[in-house]
Amino acid sequence: MVVAAQPDRCPRRRRPVRREARPRPPPSGRPPVTTPSYALSFGRVARHPAIIVFAALAVVHLVLVAADTGLSQSVTKALLVPALAVWVVAVGGPRLLVVALFFSWVGDVALEVDGMFLLGMAGFALAHVCFVTWFVRNGALAGLRRRWWVVLVGLVAWAATITALWGPLGDEEPGLRLPILVYSLLLTATAVTAFGVNVLAGVGGALFLLSDTLIALDIAGMSRPEPGGVWVMVTYLAAQVLLSVGMVHTDRVRSSIHDATGDAVHTGGSIR
Repeated sequence: MVVAAQPDRCPRRRRPVRREARPRPPPSGRPPVTTPSYALSFGRVARHPAIIVFAALAVVHLVLVAADTGLSQSVTKALLVPALAVWVVAVGGPRLLVVALFFSWVGDVALEVDGMFLLGMAGFALAHVCFVTWFVRNGALAGLRRRWWVVLVGLVAWAATITALWGPLGDEEPGLRLPILVYSLLLTATAVTAFGVNVLAGVGGALFLLSDTLIALDIAGMSRPEPGGVWVMVTYLAAQVLLSVGMVHTDRVRSSIHDATGDAVHTGGSIR
């Protein structure tokens, strides 16, 4: 007698399939934003010892300039750019930036000595040659094809400034007309090419142009905002900081891309 198999009334329980938990998105619904290790941030820059020293020297110097103390302000002025250069070297900034800061220091020191104005202008002119060279090597021309209006604004600003200064300079310092004409072109070139690479550096270049325009107004015997010496130094120091931070940041970003891909980024020349 064959007995039919009875169905299993107690089937085995299936093991539940474990599903991997999906990461919860942040409350905003966007992926978290992390700052790359190569990128600069305000906090990273501000906490660096060399920048702290630079900021302290800047405050002391501006107070001395406002008080018109003479020799003591010359000493603090001679220490400012070297402190900024120490930061650039410490973070591995571009070599051309270090050279530009050196020539800026030469200009700072020379302008504090009577009869050395042209030497000081020459020092700053060489600094601007370094700035323009670095910006062109790092894609300024390509950037300006997208921001063509920057070139137009720069040329209009240069022409307007020279037109306003030309007559008064002829009355006060006719021998400085040609040097100021050439130097102002270099200043404008720095501001324009900087905008082609990095907006922060571009603002720095524009402030450099403003600072030296205030000096030119004084030479030409024209009115300028008071206290004139304080405004000259505020705009100058801000210009050097913004140019330096903008150039270092751009250099680090381009270097990180180069390291990641193994191929040099084509920027019309060397990165550094």
